[in-house]
Amino acid sequence: MTLGAPRPPRDALILAAGYGSRLRQLGSSKPLTPVAGIPLIELGMRQAAAAGVARVVVATGHEADRLEAALSAIAARAGVLLDVRRVGDWSRPNGWSVLAGAAAIEGDYLLMMADHIFSAPILAGLARTGRREHGVTLAIDRRTDSPMVDPEDATWVRLGQDDRIARIGKTIADYDAVDCGAFLATPELAEAIGAAIAAGRAGSLSDGMQVLADRGRAATMDIGSAWWIDVDDAAMHALAESMVARELPGIYARAGARGPAMAAAGLTTAGMAAPSQAGA
Repeated sequence: MTLGAPRPPRDALILAAGYGSRLRQLGSSKPLTPVAGIPLIELGMRQAAAAGVARVVVATGHEADRLEAALSAIAARAGVLLDVRRVGDWSRPNGWSVLAGAAAIEGDYLLMMADHIFSAPILAGLARTGRREHGVTLAIDRRTDSPMVDPEDATWVRLGQDDRIARIGKTIADYDAVDCGAFLATPELAEAIGAAIAAGRAGSLSDGMQVLADRGRAATMDIGSAWWIDVDDAAMHALAESMVARELPGIYARAGARGPAMAAAGLTTAGMAAPSQAGA
């Protein structure tokens, strides 16, 4: 990282290898599940492109053949280059997906979960947070009681000095914020996941994050009032469909999609305003 203003990353890594058991009633491939007419994985690619990313690496696993067959056309629609990395054993924790995808990336990258959707300021803000003293920066939300947060599935964050991460995990009892599922990662993250595995941990992303937290290298970015949602089950999918057209108008205008959320909002592609920075 050069001195001065941080350079936005060229690459993004989207983790799309998991089974997605809680969304199975809507489709066998979670990343290909549409939200108001756009597949989740396409939303991720379009959001990364809006943040300045030129290439998206997708870590695949469950239903890999079906997902990979669709990815080239999706990447073309999103306007990004594509690199696909298949995870050897997708039943392992998600840190193994990071290891598979990060092997294709030099330098810093945006790291995203395939089932998370973000308003534009979150990824755009993360892309500008790179600092020499940060091994990773995590987008956090202090609104831990938000209806967009599923307490049964959330990853919680306890903050320490300078709002760096002190503890992170699904079972910590004392927390200040929730993990939004978006990161600005450096090569240190994959190294930390490897260190956690070598120390006997299962190899989750949170295991690697805790290694960096223990080193004082895990920073946070508070998203404030920005919108995001984890589309992890049918209820959250329905909530997302009711909100995405208003929260991501630029993406839905550019995609030309018209789904349940757009219909409910009374929006059409022709009638939508030109995309703005906040609505991209």
